[in-house]
Amino acid sequence: MSGSLSMDEIPHPTPMHDSLANDEDRGRSVVGFAHDWPHNTQFGIPAHHHLRAQLVYAAEGVIRVSTSRCTWVVPPQQAVWVPPAVEHSVTAGGAFDLRTLYLHPSAVAHLSGECCVISVPPLLRELILYAVRVGRNYGPDSAESRVLAVIPDLLGTITPEPLQLPLPRDRRLRIITEALLSNPSDEHPLAHWAGRVGASERTLLRHFSSETGLSYHEWRKRLRLFHAITLLSKGNSVTAVAYELGYEGPSAFVAMFRRELGAPPRRYLAQHGHRAEGGGGSSRQESATGISKVQA
Repeated sequence: MSGSLSMDEIPHPTPMHDSLANDEDRGRSVVGFAHDWPHNTQFGIPAHHHLRAQLVYAAEGVIRVSTSRCTWVVPPQQAVWVPPAVEHSVTAGGAFDLRTLYLHPSAVAHLSGECCVISVPPLLRELILYAVRVGRNYGPDSAESRVLAVIPDLLGTITPEPLQLPLPRDRRLRIITEALLSNPSDEHPLAHWAGRVGASERTLLRHFSSETGLSYHEWRKRLRLFHAITLLSKGNSVTAVAYELGYEGPSAFVAMFRRELGAPPRRYLAQHGHRAEGGGGSSRQESATGISKVQA
């Protein structure tokens, strides 16, 4: 942790995309933007908000999107939905290719007001890439406008993925969770952190449950699941990831992964971009709705 950078020290882009994110023109309801970070170093955009909703799509690499309440991991070929005016930050620990859409509030009024992760099926992926190519160079009644108008309706049909990690409000718990987010493999028990932050273990357990809806053990398990997806997406083997996360072997790790996400690691990474088109999934996905406002 001592070698980590503050957000002010982490490189991040200039606000050249602000004009897109805050564009009030309803005639261009969807605008695409690309940003590539080829360096194997930390990257970050500090907490900010904008007029338009945003779909943050990781074509390559792994990105983390955070609000004051939750953090979401975005593996390759998945995206985070950020509703209009929601304050959020974006960070990454290495190289990535980012493709993002900015959507006018009038075009997404039927979509959820909550952030979530979605898999990106082939049709949406092609529409995202098309939007990036077109940029804002189209008119309100053009063929491009009609093609891009499909995107908000398509988003309403896609099932959210269970890839969010709630964050506590309590200052002492935030010290703990930020340390664990920086080092997901940390093995220290809660008693260790109790001594560090000046609170009893019982107090921390009570606040952890009430503020996140998860026990400390459950929260750490979900964090490690996020970290596993990041490592697997970078090409690490299942066995290497299992040992990195402290499991005695790959079998227990695979069982946990299947229990949480409905498929073993490699199948999940191979299939998640196609689930929205009816690919095999768990009962959780079969019963869920898309990111339309009916779920909020």
